[in-house]
Amino acid sequence: MSANSRLTIAVHALAWMELNTRYGNEVATSEQIAGSVNTNPVVVRRLLTDLRRAGLVASRRGAGAGWTLAHELAAITVLDVYEAVEPGVLFATHRATPNQECPVGFGIRPVMQRVYEGAEQAVRDELIRTTMDDVLRDILAER
Repeated sequence: MSANSRLTIAVHALAWMELNTRYGNEVATSEQIAGSVNTNPVVVRRLLTDLRRAGLVASRRGAGAGWTLAHELAAITVLDVYEAVEPGVLFATHRATPNQECPVGFGIRPVMQRVYEGAEQAVRDELIRTTMDDVLRDILAER
């Protein structure tokens, strides 16, 4: 299995959009953001659509088309971004019901569900403590 990078790309896009605004630009295009991420603009547009549905960004059509932040970065947590682009649970048990005649097959789901619930809560607790403003500040400190 490979790791999913949707959250990282979405955080990257939001941080880039804020920096773009600080440089005096009103909107950002998916092509510009994709250039920073080094990915296809379609990937960025899909993520921005999810972020728009969550109320984190807004889009403009026509002359001056592009994307803008809907809130100050300090008002957006990484958990907000995660929930916008990663719907569903973080961990899952078997897709098919394990053999209920087997002692391991019988008990694995409830045991792992408890483990996963605790792990997911720990992840959410960490993500809610970090704002997008914190992320951009730390990114700029890396230079």
